[in-house]
Amino acid sequence: MDIWLTLILTAHVIVALGIIFLVLLQHGKGADMGAAFGSGSSGSLFGATGSANFLSRTTAALAVVFFLTSLGLAYVATHKPKTGGSVMQDVGAPPATTVAPATDVPKPADAPAGSKANEVPK
Repeated sequence: MDIWLTLILTAHVIVALGIIFLVLLQHGKGADMGAAFGSGSSGSLFGATGSANFLSRTTAALAVVFFLTSLGLAYVATHKPKTGGSVMQDVGAPPATTVAPATDVPKPADAPAGSKANEVPK
C-alpha cells in the first residue's frame, strides 16, 4: 500500500506544479486589449487564439487529474492496514481453569480424645 501512496502523491505534486505553471503562463482577460494595438501575439507558436485554447484545455485536463489524485490519496489514507497496538490486543481472555475440590481432611476437633492430634509439636 505504501507504493501506491508514493506514486499517487508524486503524481499529485507534479500535476499541482503543472497547474501552477500553466495558470501563470496564461494571459488574463485584460491582456486582449494589448493585442488589439499590435502586440504581435499573432506570430506566436499557437497563433492569435490557439494558445488560449490549448493552455486552458491543458489546465482543465490537469485539474481533472488533480481531483482524481486527491480522491485516490483520500482513499489510500483511509484504507491503510492497522499497524499500531499490541500483538496480543485482539486475543481473548484465557479460558477459566477449574480447581479440583479439596479432599476431606479430618480436623483436629474431629480427632479422638485420646490421640495427640490436638497437641502442638515442640
